[in-house]
Amino acid sequence: MLNYVVRRILATIPVMAVVALFVFSLLYIAPGDPAAVVAGDQATPADVERIRQSLGLDRPFLVRFGEWVWQILHGDLGTSIFTNLPVATLIAQRIEPTLSLMAVTLILAVSVAVPIGVVAAWKADTLIDRGIMALAVLGFSVPVFVVGYLLAYVFALELDWLPVQGYTQLREGLWPWLENLILPAIALGCVYIALIARVTRATMLEVLQQDYIRTARAKGIGQGGILFLHALKNAAVPIVTVIGIGIALLIGGAVVTETVFAIPGIGRLTVDAILRRDYPVIQGIVLLFSFIYVLVNLLIDLLYTLLDPRIRY
Repeated sequence: MLNYVVRRILATIPVMAVVALFVFSLLYIAPGDPAAVVAGDQATPADVERIRQSLGLDRPFLVRFGEWVWQILHGDLGTSIFTNLPVATLIAQRIEPTLSLMAVTLILAVSVAVPIGVVAAWKADTLIDRGIMALAVLGFSVPVFVVGYLLAYVFALELDWLPVQGYTQLREGLWPWLENLILPAIALGCVYIALIARVTRATMLEVLQQDYIRTARAKGIGQGGILFLHALKNAAVPIVTVIGIGIALLIGGAVVTETVFAIPGIGRLTVDAILRRDYPVIQGIVLLFSFIYVLVNLLIDLLYTLLDPRIRY
C-alpha cells in the first residue's frame, strides 16, 4: 500500500512539470508581441521595453523558465502588471468564494446525482428511468450561463427568495454564506449532476446483472440493501472516477458562474486578467487550477484502493 501511494505521488511530479512548461510558454505562444499588447496602442517604445523586461522576454527562454520555476518553489507566483501586487496575494483574496462555490456544488451534485442514478437503474426502461435520463440530457445540454440567468430571474428577481449576486464570507454566518451560493451551485451543478447520474445508471445496470446480486435477493435482503450496500459499493470505482474527472467541469464552469452572479472569486479574476492581458496573473491561476486538478485525481487514485482492495498498480 505504501509503495503504491509513493509511486502515485511521484507520478504527479512530471505531470506538474509539463503543466508548468505549458503555462510558462503562454507568454511565448501568444500571438504578436505580448509586451506591446499589454502596453496598448498609446504606449511609447520605452513603455513596451519596460514591460518586456518585467515579463522577462528580454532573456533566453530556458533561463527565464528556470528562474520562474525557482520562484514558484519559493511561493512566488510573480507580480501583476496592472495592480503591481503579488499574484499569490490576489489569488489568496479571491480563493474563498471559488472554493466555497466548488465545495457546495460538489456536495449538491453527488447528493442528487448518485441517488437518482441508482433509482434510474432500478427502474430501468420505465417512465421514471426515461424521465430521469431526459432531465440528465437536458442538464448536460443547456449552457451554464443560460441556467444561471433563468435561476436568477425566477428565484431572485421574480420571487425574491435568494440574492441575485454577490458573496458573503463564511465567518459572517452559515446561512448568509450559503444563501449566496445556492443559485450559483445549482447552475454550475446541472451539468455535473447529469454526468454523474448517467454514469451511475450505466454502472449500476451492469452490476445489478451479476450473480452475487441474485444471491442477495435469494437470501431475502431488501431492495434498499441490495441497491445501496451491495450494488452501489461495487459500482463505486467508475462513479468516483467520473466525479474526479468532473472537477474540470467545476473549474471551467466557475469562471462563467462567477461572472453571471458577480461572485468575486478566482473566476472573475481570471476574466479580468485575460481582458487586460495580465500574463503573470493568468499563469498563476492556470497553474493553481492545474495543481488542484492533479491533486484531486491523485486522491481519486488513492481512494480506489479503499473502494476495491484488489486494485494495486
